[in-house]
Amino acid sequence: MDDETTAALNKQATAPDEDYRPSPRQQERQRFRRSRKRRDIWIAALCTAAFLVALCVAVVASPGWFRVHTLFLNGAEFRKTFPSILHGFWLNIQMFLIAEVLILVLGLLIALARVTRAPGLQPLRLAATVYVDVFRGVPTLLLVFLIGYGLPALQLQGTPSQPWVLGTIALVLSYAAYVAEVFRAGLNSVHPAQRNAARALGLSEPQTLRHVILPQAVRNVVPPLLNDFIALQKDTAMVAVLGPLEALREAQINADYDFNYTPYLGAALLFIAVTIPLSRYADRLQRRAAQRQRAEAAR
Repeated sequence: MDDETTAALNKQATAPDEDYRPSPRQQERQRFRRSRKRRDIWIAALCTAAFLVALCVAVVASPGWFRVHTLFLNGAEFRKTFPSILHGFWLNIQMFLIAEVLILVLGLLIALARVTRAPGLQPLRLAATVYVDVFRGVPTLLLVFLIGYGLPALQLQGTPSQPWVLGTIALVLSYAAYVAEVFRAGLNSVHPAQRNAARALGLSEPQTLRHVILPQAVRNVVPPLLNDFIALQKDTAMVAVLGPLEALREAQINADYDFNYTPYLGAALLFIAVTIPLSRYADRLQRRAAQRQRAEAAR
């Protein structure tokens, strides 16, 4: 059989049947599913709208609404202070981006140290375990205070003095412990048969880790990693206790100057504008991972 004949048979086998027509019963079922889906969408939309209207009416009718509107929802105050808060939010973004890269590297190294089975690396495994236990047990805000004020007090040569740098170091130390456990869970989720098969093919232990274990482990832990980084983006506001002019600090200065809390609302909206898209993207990745697992289980 020549190549042209084979290609024609394959095309015919994979082409959809143009003569296929669903039966009347099948068409009726499809119409019923579409109508029920439209009905469910309308019911959900109407219930949501009714709840929002009832909530707004309850808030506006409350006795303290006028004071809340004046102190928290002042449009003129929002327009006046939002540019400075937006400028400070850029520092939050910088801290987040720098810390994210460092956390990924440090967390992966700690996870690799914890899962290694070499007897000579027992001290390294013990140190990694102690690191995770300590920095997961210390609250992040307390760690920001300890690093922000304790590290400069040592007066070591080369110690950074910028508050935002010290705050970023504290965030890296705290979140690296959580990310290390996420990576460790991903490494342990790879079936041992994958390692055995790679070694049987002649790959060395580092090659097996790099080309077989790590790609699968990282793919499995991307959704929880995104959730950790969403929390990291919000926690950059904790660095405000050290004094750098980031979004929360700018909002605090403006609120104290005018005795109006609307700047805090502006800072909250900026964090929401970043975290909500990340949250939806993390949810999408989790759904895709669940679908992939169901498809693999059905094989």
